Amino acid sequence: MAVQENCGSSCLYEALVVGAGIQGSFTAYHLAKRGQKTLLLEQFPLPHTRGSSHGQSRIIRSAYPQDYYVAMMKRAYQLWAVLETEAGTLLHRPTPMLVLGQQQNSEFQSFWQTMQRLDIPHEVFTPQALAQKYPEIHPHGGEMAVADLTAGVLYPDKALQAVQEQFQRSGGTVRDGEKVLRILPGNVVTVTTNRGEYRAKHLVITAGPWTGCLLAPLGVQLPLQPLRIHVYYWQAKGPGTRSHVEHLPCFLGISLNQEAHHIYGLPSDEYPGLVKICYHHGSPVEPDQPDQLDRASAVPDRQILQDFVRNYLPGLDPEPAVEERCLYTNTPDEDFVLDRHPRFNNIIIGAGFSGHGFKFAPVIGEILCKLSLGEETPYNLAPFRISRFLPSPKATL
Repeated sequence: MAVQENCGSSCLYEALVVGAGIQGSFTAYHLAKRGQKTLLLEQFPLPHTRGSSHGQSRIIRSAYPQDYYVAMMKRAYQLWAVLETEAGTLLHRPTPMLVLGQQQNSEFQSFWQTMQRLDIPHEVFTPQALAQKYPEIHPHGGEMAVADLTAGVLYPDKALQAVQEQFQRSGGTVRDGEKVLRILPGNVVTVTTNRGEYRAKHLVITAGPWTGCLLAPLGVQLPLQPLRIHVYYWQAKGPGTRSHVEHLPCFLGISLNQEAHHIYGLPSDEYPGLVKICYHHGSPVEPDQPDQLDRASAVPDRQILQDFVRNYLPGLDPEPAVEERCLYTNTPDEDFVLDRHPRFNNIIIGAGFSGHGFKFAPVIGEILCKLSLGEETPYNLAPFRISRFLPSPKATL
């Protein structure tokens, strides 16, 4: 990865961002566009597949049960469009996303009601209408569906490259292959890496599954759990069903016939003719040793997905054709962490994106930029505060 300057410890940056995944890259991008002299540090040579921001496809959607996510997604769509214009390339393509579930299921109802209440363009399918519209999907348990018509497929690798290029064009500096060894807080934060020392007025930490080890010496213990997620791709059983499979929409399964929870799928741009179907739960790992799993805590995702494919997508071979992996960094409530350090106001933390944060990256970067600059944001950030993990003060009589 090219860098724009080489001033080492003699530089005083206005902002330094640790972690050049999609969240950190967008944060640095917004800071640089605001005229801030910004350094973006990444421990691995770019591009890499060690974290959570690589690959060819992610779902983008407005459909969420929570109002605060819907509000953030409105801005995220706008900012994705800005980046596409700046980069001169398409970073996503539209395709509906089906929220599948039992009509009586409370979470399914929350999705449906929020789309109605907040006027998200959508279409409702009874089980019969669903089977007619998408004959390759069998509502095995009598599920219905609500289609989010704003949804689509994002291109992660292209998006990450585009935002990093625009960051550099705005005067930002990227340094990869530099692992942070120590952070010394103060009015000016000093960051020591395996290759140098840097000083900045403001620090933003967006280090994915490595965030916890950076925060612990700073007195913050966040309940962040890195998880290894298997990413599976499935092929049609025969040429007669391949054309149907290639036209599958994105989907998110909510408590499908009580057999599985949060299975998602989307058309595969990585492997034409295959479908990407994954289980939104993974097995705890150490991020530097992702191959070492505790068998007792390992999630039987392969078997869960095979059963799902047999029951709901019988046109697919129930043996996955390709298997890959990525990392989630989950919080207990699966809401993000977007906040200032409890003691050091010039240290900002973005973490715990729990496998659903990629689509929000442009607006998350904007929020972290504003927090770094001491500005207010128009969003409800209460769900993302660090204080939600701290013990409640005991009442006094």
